[in-house]
Order: sequence, then C-alpha cells, then structure tokens
Amino acid sequence: MTSPRPGSGSSGARLPRRRLLELGLLAAPAMIALGGRGGTANAGSVAESSAGAGPIDYSGATNSSDATYYNDAAFPAADPYVLHDKPSGYYYAYSTDGARPGADGTPFAFGIYRSADLVTWERLPGGALPLNEPNRWGRDWFWAPEVYLNEQTGKYFLFYSARQRDNVQRDFGYADFEEPSKVGVAVSDSPAGPFRTLTDSPLDYFPYDPDYHDVNLIMDAAQRKPPATLAEGQTASLGTYIPFIDPNVFFDDDGRIYLYFSRNAYRNWVWDSDFGKYIEESNIYAVELTRDWWDDPAGQTKPTITDVYRDANRRPGAPAGARRDGYVPILSYAADKQAWENAHVNDYAKTGGANKDRRWAEGSSTFRRVIGSGSRRRVVYYLTYSANNFANEFYGVGYATAPSPLGPWRKFDGNPILSQDPALPEFSTGHGSLAFSPDGRQAYYVHHGRPTTTSSRRLYTDRLLLAGNGNDAAGVPILAIDAATGDRPVPSGAAPYRVTTDAGRVSVPVGATATVTVTVRSAAGARLALANPLNRLRFSIDKPQQASIEPVGADQVRVSPLRTGTALVRAYYQRRLASGEYVDVHSGGEPVGTQIVVATRPAR
Repeated sequence: MTSPRPGSGSSGARLPRRRLLELGLLAAPAMIALGGRGGTANAGSVAESSAGAGPIDYSGATNSSDATYYNDAAFPAADPYVLHDKPSGYYYAYSTDGARPGADGTPFAFGIYRSADLVTWERLPGGALPLNEPNRWGRDWFWAPEVYLNEQTGKYFLFYSARQRDNVQRDFGYADFEEPSKVGVAVSDSPAGPFRTLTDSPLDYFPYDPDYHDVNLIMDAAQRKPPATLAEGQTASLGTYIPFIDPNVFFDDDGRIYLYFSRNAYRNWVWDSDFGKYIEESNIYAVELTRDWWDDPAGQTKPTITDVYRDANRRPGAPAGARRDGYVPILSYAADKQAWENAHVNDYAKTGGANKDRRWAEGSSTFRRVIGSGSRRRVVYYLTYSANNFANEFYGVGYATAPSPLGPWRKFDGNPILSQDPALPEFSTGHGSLAFSPDGRQAYYVHHGRPTTTSSRRLYTDRLLLAGNGNDAAGVPILAIDAATGDRPVPSGAAPYRVTTDAGRVSVPVGATATVTVTVRSAAGARLALANPLNRLRFSIDKPQQASIEPVGADQVRVSPLRTGTALVRAYYQRRLASGEYVDVHSGGEPVGTQIVVATRPAR
C-alpha cells in the first residue's frame, strides 16, 4: 500500500498517500494566521514581509544605534539551536559541543550559550543535560539538542539524540547494531537547565522500513563495501529498524506538532543507477506527535506519535519484537537530485576503503510563511538542511519548500545557499537554526562553521534574508544567507543599549578605594556579556588630579581618591570591530554611557 521512492529500491515504508489525504496531512492549510499556538517554540510563522526588492539596508537605523558585530568564531559549538526566551529577553544557544563539568564535578552534555542581542555570547557553566542522571538511556553520541518553551506552562523541553545503551537487540533486532540512535526528551523550568530526561528510555517510536533489503547482513565484517550489483543486494532479507538523529519539532498554526529527523546513513544503502553502485545515505523523515505532552502543565508527559503511525509498517507474519512504526519521507537525494550533495559518493576508492561511499541530509529546521494577499494569499513551508559530511569543508546548507508540513517538498534549484568561502575564511558551514531579531523584523541563521579546514566547529550568526532575493519558478520567495566575518549591524531591536551602575554616587575618603559595577542592557533589559571581548567598557574621569580610576575585570571600575573634592567618572559602552579596533556605541547620535559622581573626603 506504499508508493515507491524513486531510485531507492525501497518503498520508503511510509503511510499510503490516500490515507494521508484522508487525514488531511497532504493538504495545504488554508487561512492560517500569523503566530503559533501553545508557546514560543522557534518553529512557527515568519512575519517578515516578502514584498519588495532591492538592496538590503545595513544602516542599522532600526536600532537608532551604530552598534555592529562580527563573527569572531570564538566559541566551540556544533549543531546550534537558538531559543529566544522572551520572558527573560535572552537568547539561548544549545550545542552538541561546549559542555563542561559542573562546579561539583557533574558531567554534562550540550553546551549552553546565552546572549542579550543574538550576536555576543557567553558560555554558561556546566551544560544542559547531566550525564549522571538516573534516567540516562544514551550510551554516547549525544547530538543536536533543541529546546522549546511552552509559555503557558513555563516548561522547557529538550529534544536530543544519542546511541541507545540498553535493549539494542530488542529495539533494533541485532545486538551488534552499530548505530542504535534514538531521540530523547528532557524537561526543565529554566532555559539554563539542568534538564531531566522524562523516563529511562528514549522516545516511544520505532520507525521501521519493511521494504529495505538489509545488505549489511551480506557484507563483510568491516561493513564498508556493499554488494557490487543491485541483484546481489536484493538477495538480502527485507526490513530494518531505522536509527535516527537530529530532531526538529515544528509547531504548526493549526495546533498540530511534527517531529522531523534524519535517518542515519547506517543501514540505508541505496542503489544509485547513475553511479551504478550502492551509496549509504541519510534522509529526512517526519512523524506527527500528539499534543498531550505539550499541554501537560506539570511537564511530566512523554511525547508520543499519533496513532496512525503506530505499527503502521508491520507486515503479516512478521516476527515478534518492538513495534514497526511508520513515517513520511521528506527529503532524499533520489527524489530530488542535486549534484552538490555528491561530495562523498566516491570516498571508498579515494580513501583506499577506509570510508564508505555516502550522502547526508541532516540538521533540518522548519518554518512557515504566509505570502501574498487576497486571492493570492498562501502558506509556504520552508525546511533548511545540511548535506555532505560535517567534518568536511564541503558541508553546506540548502533548503526546500512545500505547501504543507508533510510535503510534497521541492529543493531550491540554487542550493546550497551557505557553503565554504575561503575568502572569509569559513568552512564546513551547516546545521543551524532560525532565530529572529528582538523586534521580530529580521531573521538570522545561527550555525556552526570552521575558521580553517582543520579547526573545531564554532558558532556563527548570519542574516537569513527572506526578502529582496526574487522568487523561484513556483513564485515562492527565495532565501539567501549573508555569510560574513566582517562588521554587520546588530539585530533590529537589540538597541538602544542602556548602561547602569550599582552606585550612581560614591563617597570615598582619601587613602581608600571604591569599586563600582557597571551593567549594559539590551532594549529588552537583558544583560550583555561584558566578558565577551566583542564588548568593552571605556572609563574616563573629568578631574584626574582628583582621583585615579582603574578597570577591574570586565564590568567594574575602581576609584582611588587623591585629594578631596568632587569628580565625574564616565563609563562608555564600546564594541570591537573586525579590524580589532574598539569604538564607542552611539544611540541618537550620543555615546551610550552613564556617569558616577565621586565625592572624595579627607582621610579618617
């Protein structure tokens, strides 16, 4: 009852198209208003206008500020997902890399970075998920964290992937299943964590491909060289459980919730008739989730898939074991071929058998837009994804569009929209997420990249241009990414910045000292990370003969009176340019700063 997946030698083990139509899963939603239901998960509608064309305005006028930023690639980060936590005004970036042990030695997975303006970050202590928690089910490969806030309940949900530690034979069919990857869910009352996994097992979901010839069973122990012919591969027995990673949850405006994920390349050898060989590849799939977990005010309910997918791929006479659940194919190479995704299809020969011939489609992020007006008004869904190997300089980002969350999806002909650029320099660009400026007027793609071909993955924030790029052949606005390591205006609505102190006036006797703490806040009131070298305070005093001043750390100034009288200490906020120079930040033409009145009195 399933329709073939072109060129794969497998039906895709998906739900029948007729059944999907009956459920309304293939019909584009009508008259969907902007804004999502049930919270502020960063996956809802996009309000930035798609009208107009012409050059992009980088003046920064929307902030009434001349503040800029640049990507200094200072923070180790991989697969970053950004949550705009509106209650606090902060942005939180969750990363595969970057976690450190807690103060008490607790090991953590997933680094957490925080920013008041989306572009200058600080690393928070520890990480998101304690690895010594009692409900730990993952062995290793803790990857791709994403966090969603339900503003009604105040609960933060962390989705992540890991390799399953226990019950591998039960859930995957073989004890030696090399990549038994699953998705877990943890919850917290704070975006800074710690998160606790809801139960001692991963998500109750067992995607199964009943029409896949499991060629790994007829390969040698190294598991790198597949059968030489399609006919030989088809002698392998049918069916395999699907390991999956890179969860991305999309909350549609009609209240439905979808989990997108990447099928591991492992155990997915696809016959490619163009190359005349098997290539192991990862694809992007989706499944619909129920709402009870999201609506639970206590945050104690574990997400589950909707009933129509449960055991949907069981066949008569199947052996006993875990359920065999369904899924909907979203993206694959065979269904929409693009040559840029072929960077590793000949790796076996190039590496003398050390690596497999592979393709990747992973790291998806989904959002929804309403375009046009009146009779031309329609909803378009966008999905960004990464292709090629994350460790390779050819890692890049493409996107696809669809009229509904489950497709049909069509890749943009101009992919990739983000790729290596030695002139910046920036390499291995990929696996990011969508974030909006504080006022919602601008979109950004926060992703990882490498400043050199050999360095570790680092955090980058680039403008995602939703307008001014023209339309594709279907009349859908084209996306573009302004990849840059030079100076760019801070996101719209981050400014005006405000400088305050813990003491606007101090009285200090000669021979003593006073230390004043200075804080810089965004327009939303979030505190900027002054320890980040992209931010700096500059201090001056109008009467240096009256007292001396000395910066202490990143956010304090020490005043030492020299004689009695009164003086003014001024604190100015500065940003570092890509050239390394620091400049004052202005708002309304005036430097952003504050003053401290220093009254010095005779020594006691």
